[in-house]
Amino acid sequence: MLCSVDDRLANLLGVTALAAVDRLRAQVEAELGRGGIAPAVLVHVQAHPGPSISELQRVLGVSQPATVRVVDRLAADGLLERRPGRDRRTLSLTLTRAGEAMADRLLTERTAALRGMLGSLDQHELASLTPLLEKLAAGLAADRPGALTACRLCDRRACTSDPGCPLQHTVA
Repeated sequence: MLCSVDDRLANLLGVTALAAVDRLRAQVEAELGRGGIAPAVLVHVQAHPGPSISELQRVLGVSQPATVRVVDRLAADGLLERRPGRDRRTLSLTLTRAGEAMADRLLTERTAALRGMLGSLDQHELASLTPLLEKLAAGLAADRPGALTACRLCDRRACTSDPGCPLQHTVA
């Protein structure tokens, strides 16, 4: 069976996306010394301080027990604290100073891993790729919960300049 241009493009996107995830994961997990959802917990809580376990669980897309286990480990490592929440039934998660510093380092490592992949492109190619990736990113979510999940390991500071976050349309 012959592949169409669309099949080839989808395959190239898949190969590139998988390589990006592998490189990003390796670099971020090496910095933290923990894998799985732990890096995303720190980055998300830095960007959105004070979530409850339930709110964090929805963003991460994992079970409540898995979320609690990771929060317990990060708290034991001195990176995360539980504080009184909005009501008596919930706790609010915040980063410690060490957690803030670690989240910053994770984002630096994330950027380094991804920049390394872009190194084979010249300035013209990079300028052409940017609007295409912005358009793809904008289609990743139609609502705020979907955007929070898509951006759970996102460097929000990188999307503050013009034209801003491609998922801004999800903010009500």
